[in-house]
Amino acid sequence: ISLTVALHKQWYQRRVRGKKGNEEAEGFTLKAGMKNTKVRGPPSADAFKERPAKPTSFRKFYERGDFPIQLEHDTKGNKIAWKVEIEKLDFHHYLPLFFDGLCEVTHPYEFFSRQGVHDMLEHGSHKVLPVIPQLIIPIKNALNTRKKSSVCTSLKILQHLVISANCIGEALVPYYRQILPILNIFKNKNINKGDGI
Repeated sequence: ISLTVALHKQWYQRRVRGKKGNEEAEGFTLKAGMKNTKVRGPPSADAFKERPAKPTSFRKFYERGDFPIQLEHDTKGNKIAWKVEIEKLDFHHYLPLFFDGLCEVTHPYEFFSRQGVHDMLEHGSHKVLPVIPQLIIPIKNALNTRKKSSVCTSLKILQHLVISANCIGEALVPYYRQILPILNIFKNKNINKGDGI
């Protein structure tokens, strides 16, 4: 019985090979120019594929306990309890670290980085402008992960950054070449997300 099955398989394979256009070939090869071949398409570029985020320095600093923050549970939800007044913080040191945490998607890192950035932008508006060049790489890294949650969070942070003080929009103009290419990829992904963006 196994011999008849094997013979039947061979007969079927010959018959399938003999049909027109059933052999596949890579593009730009000699085989692709032959009569009975079908040229395979190019591989997917994966432009929208989520990229894994590298370990952030925000996570390292948080786990060491270097940030003057702690989680405060409130009737309205969680918020950050600052151990030091925000106006007295060194913005050149802390603000880029909080922006670096925008790549994080796990609790509590994601919450602390997002809320920490919002709090610092609200209370230290005059100290933000000199730090703009240091914020570009963390913003670019967060957008490069291509995770929908990280991209949406980064866009909200950019909005808050621009309205937090005067001249910040103008200070971001030289860095558009680093920020906008990622947004260009997603410009046609305009399905209504409601409050997600």
